[in-house]
Amino acid sequence: MTRICVAGGTGQVGREVVRQAVEAGHSVAVVSRNPPAAGTPGRIGGAEYFRADVTTGNGLGDAMAGADVVIDCLEGRSGKALKNFADGGARLLAAAREAGTPRAVMLSIVICDRSDAAFYRSKAAKEHVYGQSGLDTVVVRATQFHSLLAMFFGAGAKVRLIPVIRGARFQPVSPADVAAVLLETALDPGPGPVAGPHHRVLTVGGPESGDMAGFAGQWQRATGAKGLLVRVPLPGAMGRYLRSGLNLAPEARHGNETFRGWLENRADSL
Repeated sequence: MTRICVAGGTGQVGREVVRQAVEAGHSVAVVSRNPPAAGTPGRIGGAEYFRADVTTGNGLGDAMAGADVVIDCLEGRSGKALKNFADGGARLLAAAREAGTPRAVMLSIVICDRSDAAFYRSKAAKEHVYGQSGLDTVVVRATQFHSLLAMFFGAGAKVRLIPVIRGARFQPVSPADVAAVLLETALDPGPGPVAGPHHRVLTVGGPESGDMAGFAGQWQRATGAKGLLVRVPLPGAMGRYLRSGLNLAPEARHGNETFRGWLENRADSL
């Protein structure tokens, strides 16, 4: 049995990592600023929850005690969390070193180091922190999640207009499939003996790619939502990133849950 510390274990990917690790019989410590109360849907039985904060370092030592590996599923989408994202990773890794935890795995975004968007830059900066940490580290870069497309389409449907970004293709992936890769990677000792700590980058893409309009049609059929598909331009750094196809990883198709399958499995909650 492995002791696994999951930072961000209450987010959509982190919860899946925790669930799969517990089901596999591992000991799991979950790091969260606001752990869910016992008996609530967000709390997974069999896992141990710790109130800790990577922006200050408070509570990290207790959560990391005895851990064989840490899996970092944290997000920093806006405000201080975004600004201090890489620093938070440094604090998490410092706590791991102090606790004697030798390995760390980080969830990131495909080719984030070639985007000028602030969120992607923060991911790339944190990747650099991992590479320089002195621990055995792995960065798992994933394409966009199915839920991102569903959220985008749902927002537009409120005004009966389903937005489709002009010139963009997507290769969405299931959070559960990405969680499985994170867990497998955390349990994998790596590529054999090396001189000192090593750092790897893995890429995980969804099982299919396609025009955004095709995914929008699937979403409308699954949800029954009405609305006109409208192709809209996306200016700025994110638009350039998507139009260049940097969000795709055709050489790294993974998992079996397509966007259509993901929608069908969540028909009651959409």
